[in-house]
Amino acid sequence: MKPAFVITLILGSLSAFGPLSIDMYLPAFTLIAKDLQVETSAVQLSLTSFFIGIALGQLFYGPMADKWGRKKPLYLGLAIYTIASIVCSYTQSIEMLIFFRFLQALGSCAGMVIARAVVRDLFNHQETARIFSMLMLVSGIAPIIAPLLGGYIAEFLGWRAIFLTLALFSALCFSAVLMFLPETHKADSRVRIRDSLKNYWTIIRHRRFLGYAFAGGAAQAGMFAYITGSSYVFIDIFGVAPKNFGWIFGLNAFGLIVASQVNRALLSTRTYDVILDKIFPVIAGLSFLVLLGGYSGLGVWFVAIPLFLFISSLGMTFPNSTAGAMSTQGKAAGSASALLGTLQFTTAAVASSIVSRLHDGTAGPMCATIGFFGMGSFVIYKMVLKSSPS
Repeated sequence: MKPAFVITLILGSLSAFGPLSIDMYLPAFTLIAKDLQVETSAVQLSLTSFFIGIALGQLFYGPMADKWGRKKPLYLGLAIYTIASIVCSYTQSIEMLIFFRFLQALGSCAGMVIARAVVRDLFNHQETARIFSMLMLVSGIAPIIAPLLGGYIAEFLGWRAIFLTLALFSALCFSAVLMFLPETHKADSRVRIRDSLKNYWTIIRHRRFLGYAFAGGAAQAGMFAYITGSSYVFIDIFGVAPKNFGWIFGLNAFGLIVASQVNRALLSTRTYDVILDKIFPVIAGLSFLVLLGGYSGLGVWFVAIPLFLFISSLGMTFPNSTAGAMSTQGKAAGSASALLGTLQFTTAAVASSIVSRLHDGTAGPMCATIGFFGMGSFVIYKMVLKSSPS
């Protein structure tokens, strides 16, 4: 295999920690609730705690990656993730699961931060959008495989085996990073961790960075509202079998992958800003249709079809908004990557929490949250990015 392909595969695998950790246990929500003797909405809070962990953890890995290089913080994160995953498999209470999911997230976000920073180290501004689209192809396999694999693991081996599988994946990634991933950023003694807040403040004052981060983050929050509520909506409301839920989830993920590769092709003749100009109005319209479908009472297809189109369209917002945000930063790529992830996953945690808190036994909370954040992403894009100079 060519070195570039191996590096892309490793970076894609590191980027996949989030989707794998989030999606693999979704089909088991009902089983976990029964085993731990809690409501499904309580299990959903373990997803919210994961989003909070990702949001907070990235703030630490960014400065660490800029000071000590990309690989050392990555080793730390993978070790934390492996240990937390093993503990999750033995948990006996929902409180323990929620806490160790938080720790698992602290480990997983190392791969997400450092994968983005390595791309920024190796490629120019326009090329980064194409590379991020390629990473979505690699890491995008995770949302297709994860719920399918998780559903069958839960059925035949129990839900606890899902977390042992994640621990094994982490250990394999640790080995691949150790053997095949080069260091792309030399340690810099001039970077001081205690100055990280100052660095973050400098970055966050950049209007266009914020515009890309929040517009992309709001659209992504709609996806996480779907992730939080979809297992309940499809399994408990529409009567889909847990192992078949993975096929629905996988189809939506496949749409996301296809759109990301269409985006990659378009980037050969268009800039990411031109594509964002076209796709954010589409995002707003589709999220509104999801909202209507959730309250129409007309059945599964009036939710599933607009939802598929909405999730697919995110394949054109995420790589382009990420590339746009990262293009505003230079030497502080690690910190910028961390702050970007924190802002986006903070909105994800808010969306997930809203779905859990508004849980009322219908598809309404999930669909309304998707509608709110999808339409909000378009408003942010118009107000912040289109009204500011390039």
